[in-house]
Amino acid sequence: MHDLICPHCSKAFKIDESGYADIMKQIRDREFDAELDKRLALAEQDKRTAIELVKAQLSQALTREAVQKDQLIERLKAQIGSHDLSQKLAINEAIQSVASERDRLAVKLEQSKVEKQLAEAALKDKYETQLKDRDEAIERLRDMKARLSSKMLGETLEQHCENEFNRLRASAFPNAYFEKDNDARGGSKGDYVFRELDPDDLEIVSIMFEMKNESDRSASKNRNEDFFKELDKDR
Repeated sequence: MHDLICPHCSKAFKIDESGYADIMKQIRDREFDAELDKRLALAEQDKRTAIELVKAQLSQALTREAVQKDQLIERLKAQIGSHDLSQKLAINEAIQSVASERDRLAVKLEQSKVEKQLAEAALKDKYETQLKDRDEAIERLRDMKARLSSKMLGETLEQHCENEFNRLRASAFPNAYFEKDNDARGGSKGDYVFRELDPDDLEIVSIMFEMKNESDRSASKNRNEDFFKELDKDR
């Protein structure tokens, strides 16, 4: 039995192992869904951030270079008035050269815009493909979870209960054992049996366990009461 505190009324109540395991499973499922939503949102944000960064870097680099060329042209023009004719001719040639370079940069800028659009499209396709792959992986995991048989879930519960008992045995149950029921002389047997002895090795309590941990999507639903009669006979 486990002691729990109600988060609404702050009152304590007890819950058995089956109910406790069901509550923990619900918590893990909610945490899984929350983590999944969080990771998908982060992936979408990363995609948008990467695209915006590429846009900003391309635009800033090309704009900065074009501005520098325009500034150089203006400086060269300003020098024409203070030099002789030969200097003016040399400056004019320099201006023409810079102007040609500016025109080349303008063409390059236009080409870069096209390349940027292609890069954005490729980046978008990349992230969409990654998100699709993740969605498919999640669906496969969910499908695998839905396909788990009651036997597999029961075996998982058996291992958990045995591990917890062995962890506490030395301090809480020094004269008890909890193990698989291998006695089928009565025609049937339970999954696990708990027996506790007194200092004279006389049995003082015995409990038979039937491990049934159903999946949420299980078609057949069983109640604990359905197993009481058979468990008492096996014990």
